Amino acid sequence: MNREMITAMVLSILLGCHGGARAQERMSDVAYVESGDERQVLDIYTPGEAAGKRLPVMFWIHGGGWRVGDKSDVALKPKVLTERGFVFVSTNYRLLPQVEMDVLIRDVAKALGWVHRHIAEYGGDPERIFVGGHSAGAQLAALICIDDRYLEEEGVSFDALKGCVPVDGDTYDIPKIIMTAEHRQTLYGGKMFTFGHRQKFGNDPEKHVDFSAVTHVAKDKGIPPFLILYFSGNPDTTAQARLLEAKLKAAEVPAKAYGKRESNHSRLNDELGEPEDPATDEFYKFLDGLVTD
Repeated sequence: MNREMITAMVLSILLGCHGGARAQERMSDVAYVESGDERQVLDIYTPGEAAGKRLPVMFWIHGGGWRVGDKSDVALKPKVLTERGFVFVSTNYRLLPQVEMDVLIRDVAKALGWVHRHIAEYGGDPERIFVGGHSAGAQLAALICIDDRYLEEEGVSFDALKGCVPVDGDTYDIPKIIMTAEHRQTLYGGKMFTFGHRQKFGNDPEKHVDFSAVTHVAKDKGIPPFLILYFSGNPDTTAQARLLEAKLKAAEVPAKAYGKRESNHSRLNDELGEPEDPATDEFYKFLDGLVTD
C-alpha cells in the first residue's frame, strides 16, 4: 500500500467521523512526473463516495506571479465542488527563475496529462475536465485551453476539456499589459521593473506574443467554453478579460466575462464558493450548464 493510499484511508476515516454523505478525501503530493522535482506534485480531493464513479474534474492552477504560490491556495473550492459531485485537483509547478516560462507552462500541461491518464483511478472522468486558475494561474489556464500545442505534447485532446475558468488574469495579451505598465511608469515616474512581465515572459517580443492566449484563438480548434471572472475595480484585468471574451466570441467560442464589484484581486478568488457571492453564482451556472452524464 503506497503513501497516497494510506493518506486517503486516514482522511476518509477522520472526515467520515463528522458524518455526511459527501465526506471529502484528499490525496496529497501525488507526483505527476516520475522521479521529478519536488514541485511536480498535485493534490486530489474527492467526494467520499467517488470510488468507481466517473465524476467531472476541476483542475486548478494557483497564482503567485509565476514566482511563488502553492497548490494549497484553494480556499473553499475543494469543499464546495466535491459537495457538488466533482473531483478537484490542485497542481504545483516549477517557478521562475528556477525554470523559464515555456518549461513552467509545460509542467502544468504535464500535470493535466497525468490527470487525464490517471484520474479514473480516483473516480474522475478523464473526458470531463474543467480547467481554472487565479492570477498567473489564469494566464496558464487560458493558454493551455487555447494553444493546443501544450496538451498535444501530453496526448490530451481539447475534446476532454469541458470548460475554462480563468480568474482575474492580466496577461491574456502580454504585449498590451507590458505597454500599459511601462507607459504608466513613463508618465508618472517610478523605478522600472527589473523582473516585470517583460522579463518573466522572456524579454523577447516574439515570446510575448506566443505566450499570449489571444494569439492562438481560432475557429474550429475545439477550444472549450470560457467563463472569465475579473474584479471590475481593476482596469487591467477588466480590459484583459473583455479582450479575451471578444476574441473568443469572434471565433464562435462560447465565452462570458463577468466582473465582480466590491472585491479585490485576492478576495475574488478566495470567496468563490461562499453563499450569496455573485461570482460564485456565475461559476455554478457555468459548470452546471456544461456538466453532462
